Amino acid sequence: MVNRLGYIELENLYFEYNNEKPIINNINLKIIKDEVTGIIGANGSGKTTLGKLMMGILKPKNGQVYIANRKISQFSLAQIGSRIGYLFQNPENHFFTNTVEEELGFTLKFKGFNEVNIEEKVEGLLKLFQIEDLRKQSPLLLSQGEKQRLAIATILINDPEYLILDEPTTGLDFERKNILMEVLKELMKKGVGMTIISHDNFFVDEISHRVIKIHRGEITYDQRT
Repeated sequence: MVNRLGYIELENLYFEYNNEKPIINNINLKIIKDEVTGIIGANGSGKTTLGKLMMGILKPKNGQVYIANRKISQFSLAQIGSRIGYLFQNPENHFFTNTVEEELGFTLKFKGFNEVNIEEKVEGLLKLFQIEDLRKQSPLLLSQGEKQRLAIATILINDPEYLILDEPTTGLDFERKNILMEVLKELMKKGVGMTIISHDNFFVDEISHRVIKIHRGEITYDQRT
């Protein structure tokens, strides 16, 4: 049974850049943890900004964001990051190390996991996302699709309880979109909820329980499938 308690709640949320026109205009929204919420809209509609506000990367000019009934201001970004995996629109924002396998194991080493567990998890994700032959490559020298797959893998290795994925299918061909969809469906079965921000309406429709459309910073459509 779906838990209808809000996991992420937005209350009268308003955001603008440098006193210009509003990017997010007084949005009220309750995101349910145990389902997939798709957010669609044209370029410049405010989708990415909304995701960053939900994650605490940006701070609203007015209004409030709550995570699990607590004001987001009560969390550090590190605390939020331990619960929510966030995929940036530019996958290079995820990369800090010299090789693909180092990138995957980086956070686990920082958290003190033993080498056997790290190797096991890294190998599993390398195989899952079909990047085993790239393990010694620099993340910055990969193709766009390979960077995207690696970025998603670096999020999943931390076993987050919720995901916010901004344009997760960018650079993926049809086969790899299907692989990603199956991975996300398996995570759903394990109780991981997610918000998918995308212009790929077919992907969103296939995986989402609820679809929200943003236009000029306002919700113009909100329907459960």
